[in-house]
Amino acid sequence: MPSPLSVDLRERVVAAVAAGTSCHRAAARFGVSVSSASRWSERFRHEGQLASKPMGGNHTSKRTEAHAGLILRISKQEPRLFLREVRDRLAEQGIQTSMSGLSRFFARHGISWKKGRRTQLSRSVRT
Repeated sequence: MPSPLSVDLRERVVAAVAAGTSCHRAAARFGVSVSSASRWSERFRHEGQLASKPMGGNHTSKRTEAHAGLILRISKQEPRLFLREVRDRLAEQGIQTSMSGLSRFFARHGISWKKGRRTQLSRSVRT
């Protein structure tokens, strides 16, 4: 992903648009895309912000963490459940999540399912 353009460039583009230049002309003059000039101008009018918004990161873990108590309770009550079964139990209660989201949730909380001595070995190992 490319890095954000400088605040100085954004200021010049927004100032040109505010002075009456069209977004198309300002974009061509400063060598940026028309959509960027339009977005920056619109954001400055509404929010007064020119700095770039944060890039990357995790945007969905907050939704999963909001139900941490329930997820942990389900996993403690039935520790042998597969991720898809945990996901299905949550869906029964109206909570939508993905198996990969649950996997990351359990990793964040230091919970893993390892095959123990009492777990039946796969057929390929038994033969």
